[in-house]
Amino acid sequence: MNIEIILSMAGGLGLFLFGMKLMSDSIEKVAGAKLRQILEQLTTNRFMGILVGTIFTAIVQSSSACTVMVVSFVNSGLMNLYQAAGVIFGANIGTTITSLLVSFKLEKIAPAVLLVGVIMIMFTKKQKVIKLGETIVGFGILFIGLSTMSGAMSGMKDSPAVLDMFASLQVPIMAVLLGFLVTAVIQSSSVTVSILVLLANQGLLGLDMCLFTILGCNMGSCVSALLASLVGKKDAKRAATIHFAFNVIGTTIVFIIFSFGIEHILAILGQAANHDAGRTVAFAHICVKVFQVITLTPFMRGIVKLTYWIIPGDDHKVGYRDSYQLKYIGEKVVLNPATAMVEVIKELDRMAALASENLNRAMNALITLDEEQIEEVDEVEKNIDFLSHAISDYLVKINQTTLPIEDLKMIGALFHVVNDIERIGDHAENIAESARRRLDTGVSFSKEAQAELGNMLDMVNTMLRFSLEMFANSTEEHVEDVRHLEDAIDEKEKELQKKHLDRLTNNECTPEAGVIFSDIVSGLERIADHAANIAFATIGADI
Repeated sequence: MNIEIILSMAGGLGLFLFGMKLMSDSIEKVAGAKLRQILEQLTTNRFMGILVGTIFTAIVQSSSACTVMVVSFVNSGLMNLYQAAGVIFGANIGTTITSLLVSFKLEKIAPAVLLVGVIMIMFTKKQKVIKLGETIVGFGILFIGLSTMSGAMSGMKDSPAVLDMFASLQVPIMAVLLGFLVTAVIQSSSVTVSILVLLANQGLLGLDMCLFTILGCNMGSCVSALLASLVGKKDAKRAATIHFAFNVIGTTIVFIIFSFGIEHILAILGQAANHDAGRTVAFAHICVKVFQVITLTPFMRGIVKLTYWIIPGDDHKVGYRDSYQLKYIGEKVVLNPATAMVEVIKELDRMAALASENLNRAMNALITLDEEQIEEVDEVEKNIDFLSHAISDYLVKINQTTLPIEDLKMIGALFHVVNDIERIGDHAENIAESARRRLDTGVSFSKEAQAELGNMLDMVNTMLRFSLEMFANSTEEHVEDVRHLEDAIDEKEKELQKKHLDRLTNNECTPEAGVIFSDIVSGLERIADHAANIAFATIGADI
């Protein structure tokens, strides 16, 4: 084979792969946060999951990206396996869009598309417009690569060695194996099926072998999710196994059908595609996927149960109070940048719940002088410190990945949230120290002082609850409540400090008790400030 043909083929494939990755990554950056929300909220039943999975994958042009995101959701407990199964089934349909676009031979408009994308990148400073431009550039590069490969393939028809090589692929099982191996290496069935479209257009590979090769491509597309799940929990591994099982079972069924009726199937598809060879391959890809989803959807629960048999046992369940363990985020790797921010927020919400609980434990110990509770405050504070360092390290790690633009804007705010929660924990520890001082010295509080502290704690608890709801759910529902409570707690601190001075002046309490009381009131007011910071961290409102 001519060296120029080989180089053209390699260059075209390189451009195609780069264009596909640029387009997929840019779409995830510009729309990843919105797509993630859709995945979270609209997968309540299997049919809706199939629809969402289809649309999601059609947009990002990668079933691997969709499936890896689903694996990440399952790993962090944000989605159960039955929800995941529906999305995975739909992703298998959505991935057919790329090869369909390729079959319409859009290479002629690729330079114009590329120019539009470059103009958008060069003449704007808005990140969303730039990423949209990168998506369009990726689309243009993709089709320029296709054009280059198509030109190279037209020259291959004159090479006896190439024709002999493709002639050796007349055994269906070999075609399936080749499709699997190539897709496993490239990690994109969209790419390999698009190449099949070109091969069919040039007459280098028979339509029957193209169809058998597609079956192998379907199974090879599972490799990305399987690799991503290796470092995940067992449910993440099961989610990836659902994808693999779907394709293995579906491929087996279709392989049997093809083996007995390939000529009849090709005749029907050929008529539908107006006897265009490449379009026939693209239509076949769509029909195979839709048929597999229709056939296997009634058995979705059975496939999920099969994964429990393949991957038995349960992971250790991490409770929100378990020490020195992360529950939602991965300690070793980032499974998927598009879901990383959700996992961090869930972990921060857990850390905040620990700090809030510890505050109430410390205040209770201050009044009851329960030594066991004082010790427990210290132990929980160590866990809060661990989570603070672990989450901060993870934020640094994900900041180095291709986060969606909306998530990237939140990184700085989340570092501050980690610090605010950690400071609430520190204030709880200070209160526990005051309780220990009371225990050691026998300092007493009047009933009036105890009631005042209890009243202020109730206000702080309410503010913490509203703040954490706003943070965890990214809602502005309690904006005015938080602002009102912060002002009220500031006034309460001034009021209690004045009453404390009056009691000291009237010799109604000891200086030792007065110092402890004053420190605690100041500490509660600072906790309210940290709560306000948490409330407004991610919604862009002014405090």
